[in-house]
Amino acid sequence: MKKRIIQINLFTLALLALISCKNTENEAETGEAQAVAEASEMSVTFNVNTENSVIKWSGSKPTGTHTGTVMLSDGAVTVKDGKIEAGKFTIDMNTITDTDLEGGMKDNLEAHLKGTAEGKEGDFFNVNEFPTATFELTGIQEVDGKTMMEGNLTLKGTTNHISFPATVKVGEDSVGIESETFSIDRTKWGVNFGSKSVFDNLGDKFINDNIDLTFVLMAKKN
Repeated sequence: MKKRIIQINLFTLALLALISCKNTENEAETGEAQAVAEASEMSVTFNVNTENSVIKWSGSKPTGTHTGTVMLSDGAVTVKDGKIEAGKFTIDMNTITDTDLEGGMKDNLEAHLKGTAEGKEGDFFNVNEFPTATFELTGIQEVDGKTMMEGNLTLKGTTNHISFPATVKVGEDSVGIESETFSIDRTKWGVNFGSKSVFDNLGDKFINDNIDLTFVLMAKKN
């Protein structure tokens, strides 16, 4: 019996260690903000279709994973000779939505993430103070056969430069951008609630630092 208990405890510890480790395999390269790309005079503007554009997110902790979406409020990309030159997208943080829960649990999680729950305003995204986030392109590079989107992500008043792989389709009347799923370390934007890398003695009551994101952006010619 003792041997079985020891085995179970070792398995539990190993599982917690695995969960607590950051998944750096798909983590976006992150650094200091860079100069944003500028559109030339001869470029053509494509405005973001906010109904068909979405950012999917996923966050995890030892007891499970939550998934959801957040929508864009506006944005545009400029194109010249079939290639994107510049772009800026505004993210409406008030549209943070959970997709894996229902009823009161769903409402409570969304209120906590938004910071609209009393006493929990600063835990996550504090939408009353920071109602929007932005992503501004700094460039698009081809690296090892992949198209890498590069830009400044401003979240909760903090700006960092990120790079992630994406599929870009530029047509005569439309532009489509869909990223591979990548992750960001939320603590680099000051979103520290439940982080073991920030707070001691959390035990298994922690939330992973990395958030998985997938960008799906559709734009139409102005």
